[in-house]
Amino acid sequence: MRAVTFSVTIPSYVVGKSLGRLTESALFGGLSGVRLADVPEPALPGDDWVRVEVEKAGICGTDVGTLTLEASPSMEPFGSLPALLGHEILGRVVETGPAVRGFDVGRRVVVDPMISCTMRGYVGPAGCPSCLVGRHCTCERVGEEGALVVSGRPIRPGATVGFHADLPGGWSERMIAHESQLLPVDDGMSDSTAVLIEPLAVSMHAVLGMRPFGPGPALVIGSGPIALGTIWALRAAGFEGELVAQIKRTHEAELARAFGADTVVAPGAEARDALVGTGAQAYMPIVGDEVYAGGGFPLVFDCVGSGQTIKQALRYASPRGRIVMLGCAAEIPKLDLTFVWARELAIKGFVGYGREEWRGGQAHTFGITHDLLLETGAPVDRMVTHVYPLAEYRQALSTAANRRKSGSVKVLLDPMAR
Repeated sequence: MRAVTFSVTIPSYVVGKSLGRLTESALFGGLSGVRLADVPEPALPGDDWVRVEVEKAGICGTDVGTLTLEASPSMEPFGSLPALLGHEILGRVVETGPAVRGFDVGRRVVVDPMISCTMRGYVGPAGCPSCLVGRHCTCERVGEEGALVVSGRPIRPGATVGFHADLPGGWSERMIAHESQLLPVDDGMSDSTAVLIEPLAVSMHAVLGMRPFGPGPALVIGSGPIALGTIWALRAAGFEGELVAQIKRTHEAELARAFGADTVVAPGAEARDALVGTGAQAYMPIVGDEVYAGGGFPLVFDCVGSGQTIKQALRYASPRGRIVMLGCAAEIPKLDLTFVWARELAIKGFVGYGREEWRGGQAHTFGITHDLLLETGAPVDRMVTHVYPLAEYRQALSTAANRRKSGSVKVLLDPMAR
């Protein structure tokens, strides 16, 4: 089958770091470790596994950061190479193991790509503490080989399908998945909405984790799908306070309003005015940037994770405010943490999704997201701006990586298109 593969060697890393700013060929093209190749399909490794034909797969900011060699190396031990890329996946079941129940051939599904102890071959009480409480995105066996045998050898280390040598991701024609990874998609939901369930669930998990919300106001920093998804998730999950979105580009601002933002501001002076509007008073220290007292935002979602946005979140949060880290923040030089203690701020990070407390019971974040998309009828499919066949993966990656030039929000690959 055809798939986009990724591997890193010392020469490709040196080329990417030295020439990547000059030519995308060093990042996505012939000089890089990214290839479209014919690869063997793994057999189903157990009776409770299925084979899925991929219909649509998204390109995530994490994918772009990894391929452009900008991501932190801290997570490198928790993947395995060569990887078949892609973790935002909509597909259709084409083969099932004899123990699979509820997923007939032909069923449209989305795939939870985070690798659990169950997938590694550790069933029931043998699971790690995180997996036992339904938080498999922090599985504590990510750096180990597992008990499951795939293609004749123990499953290799890894946290996520798409960055794993044994489990093909969604930038391929077909993949294998454990039945626990699958969520059936309602027949009335469009492909463009269904393929967004994975990134929207990331936002929903963080939003649900911050309940009770309080009266607001809340600030969401960021222009990408996770930030826009956070705006939708806050409203869908019942946040009724004022919701301010900091957005860079006009078409993204329109989406933010459509998803539930009351006010949309640009970074800089407009964002400062919104802060002052909460009752904050500006002060200028002898050296350094402006600081504030009074007012502020009790709830801030940083969906970027840059030095600038973290600095802003710390300064814009109210006393005892809560800051949510959803952007992939990594090494931040010269980060001033003064306001963490000076304002008694709480900072919380979130990754992925899992078992949530919801409406008097428990449910997977994917299921909650799926059902709320149907309930709200929100036009989240408007985030899908570009769709490319698998063979045009280089152009797709360039479009996703150059959002200011391309106007992209969410870029998809369609492995079924020719």
